This record gives sequence, C-alpha cells and structure tokens, in this order.
Amino acid sequence: MATIKTHRDLIAWQKGRQLVKTIYQFTRFLPASEQFGLTNQMRRAAVSIPSNIAEGCARQSLPEYLRFLRMARGSIAELDTQLVLCEDLEFATPESHLLGGLAETDRVLQGLIRSLEAKQN
Repeated sequence: MATIKTHRDLIAWQKGRQLVKTIYQFTRFLPASEQFGLTNQMRRAAVSIPSNIAEGCARQSLPEYLRFLRMARGSIAELDTQLVLCEDLEFATPESHLLGGLAETDRVLQGLIRSLEAKQN
C-alpha cells in the first residue's frame, strides 16, 4: 500500500477532483436562467468535495479529519439531489458516467472514513 503524504495521494480526493471536472462540463448545458441558481449550487457542492477532503487531511487530529470527510459526503448527497432536480425540472438527464462517478466517489470516501474510524477505535 502506498504511503499517504498529502491529500493528493488520496484516491477519494482524486475521484472528487475528477467529479468537479465532470460537473462543470455537465452544468455548461443547463439553461442560462440557472447560472446563479442550480448551476452555481452544483459547482459549489462539487468543489467542496475534494476541498473538504484536502482540508481534513491537513488537520492534526483524527476527529477533525473525519468531520471534514463527513462534510464531503454531505456535499455528495447535496450534489446527488441537485442532479435529480435537473432531471425533475427537465433541464438535463445526468449521464450514467456522471452518476457512476458520484457513486464511486462516495464509495471510496466511505471506505476511507471506515478505515479511519477503525483506527480511532
């Protein structure tokens, strides 16, 4: 197993970074009327995922690290809801690779959380 030196070494952070790029591409096709609404909210939620992972990794205590990882999971749930709303409002239908990327990021992040919780106990 590779040694984790910085947040950039974390697979969860890498997946989150890729998700940001995917969301930015997706939101380019939302209506202009949503630029300051759903588009902005989705981009902010996406950016907060790798950002919270990075901030948590930089913290000096395990409880704080876990708190930031859980916030990242909250942003994943927020983004999932926003994607469902895009579909409900008939703005766009999220492609399967986008939804798969979101689920994969959540799966990897949850695995990291479980691993750190095991160390804590």
